[in-house]
Order: sequence, then structure tokens, then C-alpha cells
Amino acid sequence: MQFIRRSMRETAFRLARQDLAMFLADHEEELIQIFREEIQNLDDAIPEENLFIDIKMVPLGEVILRSVLRALSRFLTGEESREIGLDVEEIEKSAADVAE
Repeated sequence: MQFIRRSMRETAFRLARQDLAMFLADHEEELIQIFREEIQNLDDAIPEENLFIDIKMVPLGEVILRSVLRALSRFLTGEESREIGLDVEEIEKSAADVAE
């Protein structure tokens, strides 16, 4: 019985994975905005005196989330490993935002 359930799950996932990848791509900015708000709430809730260093969590979190979304998309589409597809200007802007 467990084998049948697993097989059904795997079949359903194979059928839906391209749609899931497209959904993530279509809603990336909305997901990032929600994530930024949650990270900002976390940043606001942690007293600065409890931190060893002052990091701007929102820009750092956004860079991390973008990487997670790319990883999920690659997984869902079955894309093989590749070079990091970030624009150099995007990396420099993100690093500057994190450093501020």
C-alpha cells in the first residue's frame, strides 16, 4: 500500500513540477516582498545589543531567498548544475545593501 501511495505522489509531482516552476517564476516578486517583510519583522524583534555584528537582514535575506527560488526552480525543471546566473551589478548592489 505504501508503494502505491509513493508511486502516486511521484507521478503527481512529475505532472505538476513544470507548473510549480512557472508558479514560482510568476510570483517571485510577491514571495520576495513577503519574505522581506518577515525578515524585517525578525530584524526589528532582535535587540541590537544581542547581536555580535550589525547586519542588514532584509537585503541579506533577499539574496538568500533569490538563491533558494533559483534552486527550487532548477529542481522543478530538472535543470542541471550551471554557473551562477546572477548579473555582476545585481551582486554588487546586494552586497552594498547588506553592508549598509
